[in-house]
This record gives sequence, structure tokens and C-alpha cells, in this order.
Amino acid sequence: MEIISTVAGLRQAVANAKAKGLSVGLVPTMGALHAGHISLIERARRECGFVVVSVFVNPTQFNNQNDLATYPRTVEADCEKLEQANVDVAFIPTVEEVYPEPDTRVFDLGSVAEVMEGAMRPGHFNGVAQVVSKLFDFVQPDKAYFGEKDYQQIAVIRRMVELEGFKLEIVPCPIVREADGLAMSSRNVRLTPEQREIAPLIHQTLVDNASLSLHGLDLDSLRDMVVEEINAIDGMEVEYYEIVDAKTLLPVHSWSEVSENGIVGCITVWMGDVRLIDNIKYPEQK
Repeated sequence: MEIISTVAGLRQAVANAKAKGLSVGLVPTMGALHAGHISLIERARRECGFVVVSVFVNPTQFNNQNDLATYPRTVEADCEKLEQANVDVAFIPTVEEVYPEPDTRVFDLGSVAEVMEGAMRPGHFNGVAQVVSKLFDFVQPDKAYFGEKDYQQIAVIRRMVELEGFKLEIVPCPIVREADGLAMSSRNVRLTPEQREIAPLIHQTLVDNASLSLHGLDLDSLRDMVVEEINAIDGMEVEYYEIVDAKTLLPVHSWSEVSENGIVGCITVWMGDVRLIDNIKYPEQK
């Protein structure tokens, strides 16, 4: 594995791979790698001849400076995992390398960036679009891999690709969970032992709610049930729970509004100062 910290070095490595006729897969990460990230890399490894993984904590997508400061950084351990995963290039740049000048671009991301995370974290998705568009420009990948835990982020990136005219395939990959159901996240390491013990109840509540949907309950009632059940657990507070169209991400309030896209429940829960997200696809009504 080659560790590269400059854009020029990255472009050269990719050019050499393409000259050999290899397809290029990109897995953008912010480091603190876990089995969820590795599953994306393994998928890229299966489908592409040359795999680039970026490790970069992007400052422009943090609207909370404390969150940026406390985001886990484990570069040495990350490199060991990337080596084991047979990655070709680990791109680990400085902030100055990615942003030699302030990035003042504002993307017209539309409604997919305005709801849920977009409403709660102003500017977050514009920052995501900034850094991912830069990575796509540096690498010019054939495929880029993203985890479905960040469900809304995938919709935003698809919109950015459309706006910028990138020619690549966005590959969404299933959520990887701990044995007890908790969605894998770099933020999980910040949970206390007590918090970690109850955190799986987020996923369990969503699973139970999706099952209940088959009994004819209306969507607003289902949504309210999730919020009430999780808020009733000591140490948890729901920031939002929305049941949305799986493609447009606009809220859906009744079964008659459900389109062929299907619906997804997206949740954010605070546990102390740790913010966890998860989602679940609701079954089709027969």
C-alpha cells in the first residue's frame, strides 16, 4: 500500500493505474476506521482493480467546532487496517492540501439537503459536497462507495454528482452493525459503558416499529411511537425521527402518499454529548 499526502502524488498514482487499464474505486472516509468502513473497502476491492481510500476529517462539514475537535483521529491504526484490507493507496492529506484556498462554493442541493440533518446542521451538506467533489476531481473514480448509515448523505452526493457532471457510479452499501444491532460508527467509542449498553435500543425500536407498520397503523402514529419510546429511555433524547420518501427524503405522513420509492425512517438520538444516527426501511404494505 502506498500512503500519499499530496494531490499531485494521488493524481499520478491513479494515472498509472488507469494506464494499466485498471478500474478505480474510491472509499472516502474521515478515519477512525471500523468494520463498516472495511466492508466498503472489501466491496470496492471486489469490483475495482485499483482502490483508493481517503482519510480526512473535513472541517467544512462540521457546524459544531467541539464535534470537530473531539472527532476521533487514529491514523496509525487506520493505516494498519487499510494495509490488511489490501488497499492500493491511502490518501491522507492535510487541510491545507485539500483547501489551499477557502472553498466558497455553494451548491444548489435542493430539498434532499434541507430536511433532517440539513435542518439540524446548517451548512453540513454543503461542506460534504465541497470535500467529496474535490475527492472526485482528484481521483476521477469509476465507482465511489458510501455506507447507508448516512442515508441522507448519499442522496446529497447523488445530487452533487448531477450538478457537477461527474461520470461515476455511486455505490450505496448496507449498514454494518455490532452483534447487538448498534450501527457501527466512529462516534461509538465516545459512549460510556452505560450508554453503550443501552444504545442498541435505538435499532431495536426501529425494527419493532417497522414490524408494527404491517398492522395498519398510520405513519404519523408510528413516528410518534418511536420518539416516545426512545425518549422514555433514561439517557436518550431524540433530535428527530422522520419517515420519508426513500428517494426525495421528503416526509410522508400517510400510506396513500407512499410512492414506488418506498419509505425509510431516519433518526438522530443524543446520548449525552454523542450524536448517533440510524435508519430503517419500512416493509411494503400488502
